[in-house]
Amino acid sequence: MLVRTRFAPSPTGFLHIGGLRTALFCWLYARRHAGQFVLRIEDTDLERSTEEAIQQILDGMEWAGLVHDEGPFYQTKRFDRYKEVIEDMLSSGHAYRCYCTKEELAQLRAEQTARGEKPRYDGRCRNRASGRAGVSPVVRFKNPLSGEVVVEDVVHGRVVFQNAELDDLIIARSDGTPTYNFCVVVDDMDMRITHVIRGDDHLNNTPRQMNMLLALGHPPPVYAHLPMILGPDGTKLSKRHGAVSVLQYRDDGFLPDAVLNYLVRLGWSHGDQEFFTIEEMVRLFDIAEVNKSASIFDVNKLTWLNQQHMMRTPPSRIVPVLRWQLERDGFHADNDAQLEQIVLAQRERNKTLREMAANSAFFFRPPETYDEKAVRKHVTPDILPLLGTAREELARLTDWSAPAIHRVIDGLATAHQISLGKLAQPIRLAVCGGTVSPPIDATLAILGKHESLTRLASATARWSASRSGSVTYRSP
Repeated sequence: MLVRTRFAPSPTGFLHIGGLRTALFCWLYARRHAGQFVLRIEDTDLERSTEEAIQQILDGMEWAGLVHDEGPFYQTKRFDRYKEVIEDMLSSGHAYRCYCTKEELAQLRAEQTARGEKPRYDGRCRNRASGRAGVSPVVRFKNPLSGEVVVEDVVHGRVVFQNAELDDLIIARSDGTPTYNFCVVVDDMDMRITHVIRGDDHLNNTPRQMNMLLALGHPPPVYAHLPMILGPDGTKLSKRHGAVSVLQYRDDGFLPDAVLNYLVRLGWSHGDQEFFTIEEMVRLFDIAEVNKSASIFDVNKLTWLNQQHMMRTPPSRIVPVLRWQLERDGFHADNDAQLEQIVLAQRERNKTLREMAANSAFFFRPPETYDEKAVRKHVTPDILPLLGTAREELARLTDWSAPAIHRVIDGLATAHQISLGKLAQPIRLAVCGGTVSPPIDATLAILGKHESLTRLASATARWSASRSGSVTYRSP
C-alpha cells in the first residue's frame, strides 16, 4: 500500500505552531514510508476564509521546508464533485432532504433539553416522501440507527461510538453548499488518503466520517489523533504562550530545522535524544509512538534548541537567513565569506538569528556615537596615545587575520605592562561604539583592514579633540 497523508488547514487564520506540528507529523510519516504528502486547503467557510491566510499557510509551509507532493487542492474548486456525490447518495438512499425549519429545530432542542436528553436531530424527515412548499431543504446523511463505530486510533487506541448517539449530519446546506465533514470525506476518498493524522479535537467527527465513507463503498483510512499543545500554565495555547503565526518565528530569527526539531518532541520521543536533524526525524519518527497526553509548549526550550542548531549547522546554510535578517534592518550584506565569519564569531553569543543580526549591525555601520560611560572608564589619558600606536602597528600588517591582529595587540599590552583587556576594550569602543562584540582580534578581522583602521582613526581623533589636545602619554 502506498502511504498517502494529507495536511488540510482551514484558511480562517494564520498557520500556528499546532498546525505546523500536525503538518510535520504527516510529512514525516509519508517520508519515512516512501509515501506521498498532500496539501489541501479546506476553504469552504466562505465568510472567514481569506487569501491572506491561504498565502500565510503556503509561505509557512515553504519556510519550514515541508514540501508537498500533490496540491495545494482547494475545496471551493471541487463543489461540482461534492454535488455529484450528494446526488448519488440521495439516489442510493444514503441521504435525504430535510424540510425542518429553524424554528422547528429550535423547539425540538428545547423539548429534548427540558427532558434531560442530549439535543440531537430526531430523523423526522428521514422517510418523508414529498417536499414542503416555501422551504429550501438541507440534505442529511442517513446515519445507521444501531450498531457501533470502532475507531482503532493509532494514538488513542480503540475508541467506540454508538450509532444511536450520532444524529443525521447535514451534508449540504439549504443554499446547496456542502458542509465541512462531508467535503473531508469526499476529498479523503478521491485523494486516496491512507492515513489521517490530525488534532484530537477532530476525534468526535471521525465516526460520522467513517460511516459516510462506508456508505460510499470506500474503506476508511487509518486515523491518528494528536494530543493538544498547552501553554506552560497548562491552559490552551494562546498568543502569550507562543501561538502566533509560524512566520513570526521566522521573523524572530528561529531556524526552521530548530522549530521542527522542537515540535517533533511535543508528544514523541526517541530515548533521551533532544537534538534531531531532519534526516534523523524521517528515519526515526513513528506515529505509533506518539503520546496521547497533551504537550507543554516552552519557548525557552525552543530558544535553547535553536542555538544548538545554530552551533551545529554549517555556517554556509545560516548565511542566507542572517542576510535576510540584516536586510530587514536596512543593511546590504552580500559578502558570503564575511557573513560566514560573523556566524562563527557570534553563534555562541546569540540564541536567534534576529539577535545575531542586531548584535552584528556594527559590522555594517560605523558608530555614530560611543558609549559615554564606557569611554570615560576605558579611554584614559594613558591609553589614548596607545590607540594611535596600535593603529600604526596594525597598519603594517600584511596578513590581516585574527592571529596576526592578536599578536600586535597582545604585544603592545605586554610592552606597556597593561592587561590585554585595557587595550582591547578601547579598540572595541572605537570600532563598535560599545563594549560588546566577539573577541577583538576576530572583530577586526571580520571588519577588514581598511574599515578597522578608518574607525580607529576616527574615534581616536574625536576623543583626542574632546580632551583639547591636553593628553600626553608617559612611557612605563
